[in-house]
Amino acid sequence: MKIEVKENILRENDRIAAGIRAELDRRGIFALNLLGSPGSGKTSLLENTLSSLRETVKLAVIEGDLFTSKDAIRLQKYNVPVIQINTGGGCHLDANMVRNAINTMELDNLELLIIENVGNLVCPAEFNIGEDAKATVLSITEGEDKPLKYPLIFKESVATIVNKIDLLPFTDFNLDATLEDIRSLNPHSSLLQVSCRTGEGLPLWYDWLLKQVSRKRSGMNG
Repeated sequence: MKIEVKENILRENDRIAAGIRAELDRRGIFALNLLGSPGSGKTSLLENTLSSLRETVKLAVIEGDLFTSKDAIRLQKYNVPVIQINTGGGCHLDANMVRNAINTMELDNLELLIIENVGNLVCPAEFNIGEDAKATVLSITEGEDKPLKYPLIFKESVATIVNKIDLLPFTDFNLDATLEDIRSLNPHSSLLQVSCRTGEGLPLWYDWLLKQVSRKRSGMNG
């Protein structure tokens, strides 16, 4: 019975997600589902992204958290639309939550929607929320074992952003082994090494994002 209930929940979620995706496709909006553990640096990555790209691309953020609006408040200073979703203890965003948030947004001329999911390496990977792609932030401080311990999220992500590389000299983190583990799970994933504190590698991340937006817009006009 538990399996049947889960299947029903996922089926309804996928139905709503398909509607979200259809609407975003119609408008040519690239939607990214940003995943990662608590403390991996998802919000810091967003802060840098909004600061650098807000004059280049029209973007908005949906911010997912169990409780509080602390992360959304951090992002509001960049003068881009930020919608907060609190799950009230739920370990992931679902399509219905995202649909409700999108229904409050001004979508005209929007090009990029980044959805920061709840900090978790398990549940968010299982739920489609209408995104074009998933990307996972993995920090050096989490340890190199995470890709093989939590393989689904890395298999599902078209990009993995390895954050806090400025801390490498102070740890025994084996970067080469970690990258190889990710490649073994998803040979086609883009692997980006960044430091949100120093800015190292961030231009490659921005370039990757802008290419996804351009491809989505080209597909709409093609």
